[in-house]
Amino acid sequence: MRPSAPHKVLFALTGLVLAACGSAPTRPEVAAASQAETFAEHQIVAAAHPLAVEAGRQILRDGGSAVDAAIAVQAVLTLVEPQSSGIGGGGFLLHYDEKAKALESYDGRETAPASAKPDMFIGPNGEPLQFYDAVVGGLSVGVPGALRMLELAHKEHGKLSWAQLFAPAIKLAEDGFQVSPRLAESIAADEYLGKMPDSAHYFYDASGKPPAAGTQLKNPALATVLRAIATGGADAFYSGKIAQDIVATVNNAKPRAGGMTLADLAGYRAQKRAVPCGTYRVYKVCGMGPPSSGGITVLQILGMLRRFDMGSEDPLSVAAAHRFAEASRLAYADRDRYLGDPDFVKMPLAGLIDPSYLAERSQLIHDDHASPNALPGDPPGDTTIGASQHQFEPVSTSHMVIVDREGNIVTFTTTVENAFGSRLMVDGFILNNQLTDFSFRPSVDGRPVANRVAAGKRPRSSMAPVIVFDRATGLPVYALGSPGGANIIDYVAEALVALLDWNLSPAEAAALPHVINRNGPTLLEEGRGLESLGAALTAMGDTVKFQPIDSGLNIVALGQNGMVGASDPRREGVALGD
Repeated sequence: MRPSAPHKVLFALTGLVLAACGSAPTRPEVAAASQAETFAEHQIVAAAHPLAVEAGRQILRDGGSAVDAAIAVQAVLTLVEPQSSGIGGGGFLLHYDEKAKALESYDGRETAPASAKPDMFIGPNGEPLQFYDAVVGGLSVGVPGALRMLELAHKEHGKLSWAQLFAPAIKLAEDGFQVSPRLAESIAADEYLGKMPDSAHYFYDASGKPPAAGTQLKNPALATVLRAIATGGADAFYSGKIAQDIVATVNNAKPRAGGMTLADLAGYRAQKRAVPCGTYRVYKVCGMGPPSSGGITVLQILGMLRRFDMGSEDPLSVAAAHRFAEASRLAYADRDRYLGDPDFVKMPLAGLIDPSYLAERSQLIHDDHASPNALPGDPPGDTTIGASQHQFEPVSTSHMVIVDREGNIVTFTTTVENAFGSRLMVDGFILNNQLTDFSFRPSVDGRPVANRVAAGKRPRSSMAPVIVFDRATGLPVYALGSPGGANIIDYVAEALVALLDWNLSPAEAAALPHVINRNGPTLLEEGRGLESLGAALTAMGDTVKFQPIDSGLNIVALGQNGMVGASDPRREGVALGD
């Protein structure tokens, strides 16, 4: 039986009352939270680590905005969750301005240095490098974008001083923090981190032993960097000593050096992008546009599911899982052909989420059998872009959702790409390996790939921060997102179906077992009792694989009396509010 969600019943009843009375639009109420959730009347932070969440909540208590809190959370995550995100990486941020009723997106994706070439990941034998051969070292490092992006958002939506936002992270870096079980496990499991001198010195003891959970770890080098950024702004990172240290580390790295210059760092610019939105049931769903493929691909999945009565199916029923996997398969096929950096690639973005096109694509979903290896479609608009190419994206990244006292919302996905990025550490922080999100093959059968490497280009991402609006009132009702590499798109789309079709609570949606399809085998989450589902999908002609699936969803539901937040039980995140 489908779990009940009283807050969704209240949403529906409140909407009916407003429609009957002709009242001014208002948010519905939310019900009291379960033990796995946090109810807050005024403000809330949901993120991947309790210390980062505490820092963000304190900034909100001090009168800061949602953007202010996001900066504090990111600074602390750089310290306590270095395997996932940090100032040496980048990200994408959606911001909702409650007063202006305006939604904006901020692109802090890394860029390829001027030295980057289309064939930079092709080996001497003419074939692409093995993934980790490309990752480890300086060749994979893109120009970090997180700080420039956060600085831009702060200039437009910050309330507290920039310097104040780094105080919690500086104190933790100087005083030390306890290594979490997840960080300890990540360090112990990584076979490359200990081969990089600066990383090995920080993460391992003199005998080469990784820290146990609970070990007190200090990072004075990071404290120095954060203090310089706090007083000098993002310029202190993109020029001067810190920039010089980044360039030297990248260019002297072994086994593969990069070609980053001081000019690359000084020339980095964060950008604001158009926000793609689509309708699903009685909701408007808005996400991040290219160079992230997340928003467009999530909207495609939902658009193809629109003709099915998903709400009549139980979560993880055969019909629901099959339809979701098939819609995802088709959406990923389009993603792999068409999406890339909009400053370099002309894409049929409107066509990809056109309702008529998605209705046509949806007809390829058959309830009685699977259709493996979907081909890209032919959406309206310019479809002259070249060959399709899938690029491996490992599981990593972090996500946060923040709502401040004024009702402003941040949903922000941030990453260094792979766990511990390039494995290079400079001045106490990890450098990303974001350039390996580019296609290693610049062309296929003589046709250029949309996501091929180019100087100054931003690699395609799967990050998918989302805000959902009630179409009747125009007000936000959900904000969410997840880490997880290329799986992010399905994590978020599945959570949206859980929230909007199955009436699950934020905690129930975050904990739901995963069904993933990236236009290949259908992946089912191992150890979650999905064996009968796997057998049924196999009988329909699908190829099914069971594996651990490590999402990190953070979800906040918003109502007129407050909000309910939940963090994925697979990770260490929490939601805290007032």
